[in-house]
Amino acid sequence: MSSKQSNKTISLQTFRDFKQKKEKFAALTSYEATLTSMMCDAGVELILVGDSLGMVIQGHDSTVPVSMEDILYHLRCVKSGNKGAHLMADMPFMSYATEQLAYENASRLMQAGANSVKVEGGEVILKTTELLSERGIPVCAHMGLTPQSINRIGGFFVQGRDPSSHSKMIDEALSLESAGAELLLLECIPDELTKKISKALKIPTIGIGAGLDTDGQIMVVHDMLGVSCLEKPPKFIKNFLKNNNSIFEAIEDYVQSVKSLTFPAEENWFD
Repeated sequence: MSSKQSNKTISLQTFRDFKQKKEKFAALTSYEATLTSMMCDAGVELILVGDSLGMVIQGHDSTVPVSMEDILYHLRCVKSGNKGAHLMADMPFMSYATEQLAYENASRLMQAGANSVKVEGGEVILKTTELLSERGIPVCAHMGLTPQSINRIGGFFVQGRDPSSHSKMIDEALSLESAGAELLLLECIPDELTKKISKALKIPTIGIGAGLDTDGQIMVVHDMLGVSCLEKPPKFIKNFLKNNNSIFEAIEDYVQSVKSLTFPAEENWFD
């Protein structure tokens, strides 16, 4: 059965409704117009112009070198192909180092066509989240593995495996919600912790390598199509093109798998 939508506009209220109805939504990254148009026709509800472009488009070994100009360029490309999906744009490394800088850069992203901005961090971004939210800029907070912090973390490692850290992460998530965050993305954390956070929050959650219990799932489109730039792709990646005859069919398969709760499977998440 096709997941093709009527290209209606997807808003933040749409995601709140999904959460209330316990329906899943599908998200992908995109960096250009043609794939964006195809994603919309296949039923993808949220499209992220991610700083992952630094790795899959520019060939860097991390997202750190990505600039505001890079994000803005690809955001304009994606907007040209969008047919109603919610467009989220990453705030790249150091673009929100101060509250004033965050406000100026988030404003540029919104003016270029973003419907929301994604900011990495927990407690450290509380004031930034509050500032942006008060000024009408929807924020998706990003917790767990935060790739912009790769030099501090020391590698792409699963976060939150120590049960003693769970209460702190849950408290941070609740604080971000109170500060005005509209969405929360959880990356590479144990399934048990995901369940606790998603249950505690009223706002929708999005997962990547975080188990089945988020309200939505997201993948880097290159990973979903089996063209990962990583030498050893992580376990939360699935190649949807492998068993399909076209890119469009692969995207449809991904959307249907998310909505039918067959992806991620247990083999794709962390204990």
